[in-house]
Amino acid sequence: QVQLLESGGGLVQPGGSLRLACTVSGYTHKITTVGWFRQVPGKERDVVATITWTGKNSVYYAEPVKGRFTISRDSAKNTVYLQLSDLKPEDTAAYYCASGPLNYFRTSSANFNSWGQGTQVTVSS
Repeated sequence: QVQLLESGGGLVQPGGSLRLACTVSGYTHKITTVGWFRQVPGKERDVVATITWTGKNSVYYAEPVKGRFTISRDSAKNTVYLQLSDLKPEDTAAYYCASGPLNYFRTSSANFNSWGQGTQVTVSS
């Protein structure tokens, strides 16, 4: 079993920044990729960014967040971060981290088998 715990969400004004953290524990040797997803009520859960868990730091970004969000990992802390910058109201969502056994470019939520509880990000003035 893999456990993931998100933190760092909150209320921020448009143009502001937040850093989300995803702390991973359990059978981490089974993980190939960690990803961040987001979901608003009534809509599907969409990928935001993914990163390889070990080895070469390969990343993927969804088009709406390219240039504004940065995914990174701290292997010593078993933590993956998502730096959110230049936030817009349309970034408002519940943000989830997830882990899975497939490569980082396999970004469908169906490819991720362990999920955190989520953290809310609200962008509003």
